[in-house]
Amino acid sequence: MMEWRPKGYLFDTKNLVRALFDEDTDEGKLLVSAAAGNVEIFSKLQSWNGVLWLIMNTLVKDGKPVYNGEELKELKNSLPIVWR
Repeated sequence: MMEWRPKGYLFDTKNLVRALFDEDTDEGKLLVSAAAGNVEIFSKLQSWNGVLWLIMNTLVKDGKPVYNGEELKELKNSLPIVWR
């Protein structure tokens, strides 16, 4: 018997940035939908590295990143994204 799976979407780095930083984009709406279990989002680990670079280089206070490695790890693990 076939198990039901929600529709899946593959996000590249640009899609991830839009989803994480603007909930009003299509990507942001899909991220919310994925959190509710209505769709699945897939992304490559290289795309996460691009998001990390953006966060570490733009979200700074007094020249230092706002988030540490453990907080970024928690963020990644909390996202409703299947990393490949």
